[in-house]
Amino acid sequence: MMLAQLQDPAIVRVSAGTIALLTSATALGEIGKRTARSERAREIFANVATRTYAWWLMVAALLAAILAGPAVALALYAIISFLALREFARLGIDAKRDRLALGAALVLAIPLQYALVWFHLYGIFAVALPVYAFAAISIAVALSGETRNFLVRATSLQWGLLACVYGLSHVPALLAANSVAHPSAGTKLLIFLIVVVQMSDVLQYVFGKVFGKHPIAPALSPNKTVEGFAGGVATATALGAALWWLTPYTPLEAAAMSLLLCLLGFCGGLVMSAFKRDRGLKDFGTLLPGHGGMLDRVDSLVFAAPVFFHLTRFFFGFPGF
Repeated sequence: MMLAQLQDPAIVRVSAGTIALLTSATALGEIGKRTARSERAREIFANVATRTYAWWLMVAALLAAILAGPAVALALYAIISFLALREFARLGIDAKRDRLALGAALVLAIPLQYALVWFHLYGIFAVALPVYAFAAISIAVALSGETRNFLVRATSLQWGLLACVYGLSHVPALLAANSVAHPSAGTKLLIFLIVVVQMSDVLQYVFGKVFGKHPIAPALSPNKTVEGFAGGVATATALGAALWWLTPYTPLEAAAMSLLLCLLGFCGGLVMSAFKRDRGLKDFGTLLPGHGGMLDRVDSLVFAAPVFFHLTRFFFGFPGF
């Protein structure tokens, strides 16, 4: 598997481009911190530098997992789902009253969902959490014997599972498109998804810091601006169109898919911001310096990954799924 990935020119080009981009961003952040004249500029460059160092770790982990093969990539995202759901549980789930349901979600639901992905059992994978876990959680919360806030407690855990486990499990599920004839097809789809969605986040942040004047949703996320949104989405869409050769899409189709991914990624971040504001928090945690918690980093994939997976599978088919 590693040999097949290393021999694919497309993967090599994207990997080299990513490393070059991170190197440039690191240099920009460090130089900016030392030469900026205003306090605000120094703060922006310092934030860029902190975020870039965290990105080095995340990109290294992702590339290592991709190159090592589907099993490692699957394990990586299972761990990400566990950390994200644990962060969500701390804020949105009554662990004392619903320890049975929460324990089952962390210990059983995550391994089960990713096992279904591993064995390419699409029929069950697509409905296991939305249907069976939905019923199981409702029953487990009812069996706690505590009826107060029953609906809130049950739906909180159900929503957490759908967001942190079901949505994210569609990222490594793309690797099912790898086949004997096209050993890197799924890997390239995964890279395309991650690059477009995450670069949209980064570019919205950069455009917002440089040009942002008009908040787009001040009650949810004061730092998100119309200028940042427009600049980031437009640039990331153009980037996705330029990376059409990673996908089975034409350049125009890749542009349309990229635009959809950017919009879904933005909405995912906005929804998570609404949840955090409801809890009076800025970030879900401090696991990733400059990025907050794990859920802060993957919130844009929650809606984007399932839609990308199912649309691509519907229109082009996956040999193994």
